[in-house]
Amino acid sequence: MLYLVGLGLADETDITVKGLNVVKNAHRVYLEAYTSVLLVDKEKLEAYYGRSVILADREMVESSSDEILEGADVDDVAFLVVGDPFGATTHTDIVLRARELGISVHTIHNASIMSAIGATGLQLYNFGQTVSMVFFTETWKPSSFYDRLKENREIGLHTLLLLDIKVKEQSLDNIARGRKIYESPRFMTVAQCASQMLEIEESRHEDVYQPQSLAVGVSRLGSKYQEIISGTLEQLSKKDLGPPLHSLVLLGRRTHDLEKEFIRHFAIDTRIFDTVWSQDYEGRHR
Repeated sequence: MLYLVGLGLADETDITVKGLNVVKNAHRVYLEAYTSVLLVDKEKLEAYYGRSVILADREMVESSSDEILEGADVDDVAFLVVGDPFGATTHTDIVLRARELGISVHTIHNASIMSAIGATGLQLYNFGQTVSMVFFTETWKPSSFYDRLKENREIGLHTLLLLDIKVKEQSLDNIARGRKIYESPRFMTVAQCASQMLEIEESRHEDVYQPQSLAVGVSRLGSKYQEIISGTLEQLSKKDLGPPLHSLVLLGRRTHDLEKEFIRHFAIDTRIFDTVWSQDYEGRHR
């Protein structure tokens, strides 16, 4: 049996009781280590689980999934995923491969950013499409996220932006030269995301959002160190929310008054928040 086990958002204690029982009894345990990360290292997980854990990087999961699935038709193999197992399409792929090999699959769910973002006070059924924001380079500044934001904004819905992480990534030069040299891990911040959003708006000029559009930034959600702030994109582009992981929500114009009261509590500057709200959002949820 292949078990997909969600780990939750923060540390080693977020695993469910059911998930922990699977981990303790599995023949092998893999930790998917590139679509997201916990706030603790592998050693702390191993100490809590009482067993060794094998790191599964992007190359192993996407190109060598049969190595993970080897023997899972007769023994239990646990595949650990930060958040919920189906928060990334990669994990759909491994399930499909297991089915091809006649391996049974069982999923143990957990909290993910997709549900925990409700801690901002924004109602989950008022969210539209979730989008990803990648690190821009000098020659590559993809704007496909902008089109999804536009679609959400046209019907007044919030947009959750999941921010890029780079773990065990190679530079283009090292890839070209065939050198297995990896860059230091990088994690996008709310400030970087807001800045890139404004850069794309400035180049496309479709008025999907402006520097004064309201947004909510979160960091380390689900941990005792979580931080939530609200303000304009311009304000968020200058705000340091500390260590990773970060996410950002762009408010839809149909934001309800109850949502407004909740996020106002996190405002960087309530005076600016109230002014923008009255000009661009007030009364539009009806």
